[in-house]
Amino acid sequence: MTKDILIRGFDDSIHSELGKKSDQMGVSINSIVKDAVEQWLDKKTHIPHVHDLLIYSDEKSMSNFLKSLDRMTSGTEWFKSFASPPKHHAEKTLSKLNWFNGTIKPYKPHGTDGSKYCGKVMQNIVKESQKKPLCCVDFMITDIANNSFIHVMELEKEYDKARLPGLMFCPYKASNLMNSDITDMIELFMMHDRIFVVKNDDIYNMHITKESIHKIFLN
Repeated sequence: MTKDILIRGFDDSIHSELGKKSDQMGVSINSIVKDAVEQWLDKKTHIPHVHDLLIYSDEKSMSNFLKSLDRMTSGTEWFKSFASPPKHHAEKTLSKLNWFNGTIKPYKPHGTDGSKYCGKVMQNIVKESQKKPLCCVDFMITDIANNSFIHVMELEKEYDKARLPGLMFCPYKASNLMNSDITDMIELFMMHDRIFVVKNDDIYNMHITKESIHKIFLN
């Protein structure tokens, strides 16, 4: 049995262009939209292994982002989880929203055994998820970056080689990130799939590409 779907938000220019393509191809707009939906569903059968960078301006902005993220994932299959230092500002927010706190006590992400500890925290989250795709925000990485950017880069590289199924967000406070070496900063940007900048209630998607000098003079 077929169902009708009402699609909102198409402006006049998109609708006009879609109509032209429909006439050129000799197929209905309905068929084009149906094909696009089927292709999207086919792609979503594979669980993504996404590694995203979050750059936030202040604690309030991050809190707003976390609440929005919670609303978007409510009633879905995503396993909402996080890790953070004790008494971190995000811990109170996410605990109230019933996100799973995968942090293991005692909290020991620093020093020679820091990498091993962080690995155990991730294993704890995966075990609790019961094979659901993760929606995880790792505030341990924020804390480690405040102490040693060298250590945090090692952890980021390790995770990038063995990503977990789902969405992993690595948050960095903008003021701390700006104090890092620019070579490390660019490497950090390049190893993440997407870079989001969070300010107040706004989210900006930042794109970083390596360019040649010639492109500066091209339109």
